Amino acid sequence: MYLATTGRRDAPPAPSGVRRRVPGTVLALGAVSLVTDISSEMVTAVLPLYLVLGLGLSPLQFGLLDGLSTGATALVRLLGGATADRGGRHKQVGGLGYALSACSRLGLLLAGGATGWIATALAADRLGKGVRTAPRDALITLHSPPEDLGRAFGTHRAMDTTGALLGPLAAFALLWGTADAYDAVFAVSFCVGVFGVLLWVLLVPGRARADRETRTAPAPPRARDGLLAGLRSPAYRRIVLCAGILGAATVGDAFLYLLLQRRLAFDATWFPFLPLGAAGVYLLLAVPAGRLADRIGRRGPLLYGHGALLLAYGLLLAPLPDAVVLLGVLLLLGVFYAATDGVLMALAGPFLTEGRQASGLAVVQTAQALARLGAAVAFGAVWTASGPETALVAALLALTAALCCAARLLPTTPSTHGAPKPSERAVPEPSERTD
Repeated sequence: MYLATTGRRDAPPAPSGVRRRVPGTVLALGAVSLVTDISSEMVTAVLPLYLVLGLGLSPLQFGLLDGLSTGATALVRLLGGATADRGGRHKQVGGLGYALSACSRLGLLLAGGATGWIATALAADRLGKGVRTAPRDALITLHSPPEDLGRAFGTHRAMDTTGALLGPLAAFALLWGTADAYDAVFAVSFCVGVFGVLLWVLLVPGRARADRETRTAPAPPRARDGLLAGLRSPAYRRIVLCAGILGAATVGDAFLYLLLQRRLAFDATWFPFLPLGAAGVYLLLAVPAGRLADRIGRRGPLLYGHGALLLAYGLLLAPLPDAVVLLGVLLLLGVFYAATDGVLMALAGPFLTEGRQASGLAVVQTAQALARLGAAVAFGAVWTASGPETALVAALLALTAALCCAARLLPTTPSTHGAPKPSERAVPEPSERTD
């Protein structure tokens, strides 16, 4: 069967008008992500500054480094998702990813100024993220009612973004207090990352607890196909394709922040503050955006979110006052993430093959990661060859075309439950049906 009921099977539907609680597992996962994001964003906030202004890397070199570290997650996401689905080992596989990311901070601390070792440490961090993301998001789908997936992912992303908000603040405080000692940032980030791993071990339920929760109802038949079983669903295929198309036109945050710093010419000391504006908007809008997606369907918010990113590109090119550009770009970037990050996972959730939730989400995430790898390298190359304005114009045109394609390809879902229409359900082969 190819249409999965992704929520808890023993959870009765809440009466209409009754406010449902966010599942405890989602809150536990959010707490882990909050702490882990403090650790990761401490590094992310200062890394462009450290590499471009500190070590003197060119935009092309930075684009290659950023793109390769992001692309390193691509195939690992598939491996992590498939391994997590095999025997329901979501907690074990996810914990391994969190531990690998924490250890990568120690690698940055020991790398010094060696670009090769820095690239290795960044790749290890991204590998850890790739391993853990699909199992973590699969746990959210497995412990949440299908009609509330948007709110569940929005709640998790809001907690995650709280860490993204605190991380740059901590990095700035350390740089200010230690006279720009980047090693101090890497050391504290490592300690915070280890704490996140401990929270994962202590708070996130393992398979045994999940079995007890579902013991009251028989499990539905599971798919017998491999990793790409869900691609038999036309709607799911369109979601994967659109994730790749839109990802290929998405310029990484680091480039946008570098463009802002270049245009506004502010002191480099304030660079770590730039992610705070976008993170604050994301934090405020993540849950409302998820609820809205549950009510009206998840396709619209996903498209409008990318439309906000398109406007951010345009603002960077517009002859407007610096304050307007700064506030506008950070606001639009926050809207973009609030309306797309969790909403994309919630959109894919009802189309996932039963027993292949982690694998199905990993395929979507991999398509997006590979596309963003190409986008980072291409943007850095055009910037180096023809300047930032030309690169931004190219990105704006590419995103416009991607939005037009996605508007035609993305499947629609009913606004009441976010489940696919009967005509969009993938019909299993006769040999895969069970009595």
